Amino acid sequence: MTTKNPPKVKEFSEESLEKIAYNAVRDISTVEPNDINRLGYHIFLFLRDKKGKLANAVAEAEARLLIPKQEAVKIIKSALEAKGITVE
Repeated sequence: MTTKNPPKVKEFSEESLEKIAYNAVRDISTVEPNDINRLGYHIFLFLRDKKGKLANAVAEAEARLLIPKQEAVKIIKSALEAKGITVE
């Protein structure tokens, strides 16, 4: 029996909303890696749908953060603003 190599992963471009959202949360400390993935996904939804507030997206993710939520919102907001995306 032979085993095939796994398929290669195609990365999103640096300017895609997905990459921007996940890069915006990568420096936030969480309990488990899945928490950061869930947070990144909710930030992506926030950017895609353009509804609500950033703080609500962080709260809805229910990620187990190792920092206060308000600090996480500041980190995400500054990362998004560095990419030219303004949020309230």
